[in-house]
Amino acid sequence: MARKRGDEKKRKKFDIRREVSAGGVIWRRTPSAVEVVLVKPAGKNNWVLPKGHVESGETILEAALREANEETGLKVAPGDPLGNVSYIYSWRADSKKPAVRIFKRVHFYLMQCTGGDTSAHDDEIDEVQWVPLDGALDRATHKSERDLIAKARQALLEAPAASGAAASSLRQS
Repeated sequence: MARKRGDEKKRKKFDIRREVSAGGVIWRRTPSAVEVVLVKPAGKNNWVLPKGHVESGETILEAALREANEETGLKVAPGDPLGNVSYIYSWRADSKKPAVRIFKRVHFYLMQCTGGDTSAHDDEIDEVQWVPLDGALDRATHKSERDLIAKARQALLEAPAASGAAASSLRQS
């Protein structure tokens, strides 16, 4: 069906921006469970995986490691890539300016905690919590991140003995 002449003017125009971020599923083994980290961003009532923007000159993995440290206060060792999450949202810096449509892709890695202190997180985060894997599947706010936690769970708990450093590292801890 052909558009009417005035329809183009009625449609809202958006500036478009593409963003790339990176983060991870940080894990540790305790005597009773395998736990992962969830963070609560400042001023929000969401529990999410740590992640943030890739800065100029950084690789995606470097950004993931930096953001994991900044948002959680933890030191981490990189593991295998877990996958990407893509989404679109609109953002407006000022009510008088047009909205910006943002196309975002976030790259996630499995990351083993090697030290640090969760109280040393940055001011973008209100709270950092260690949560048992199954509890994290219930608590994580976004389905796409619950799917990544499930993928990490499979890699950490159900992987055959011969597959990957994460599974062998988990068994050695």
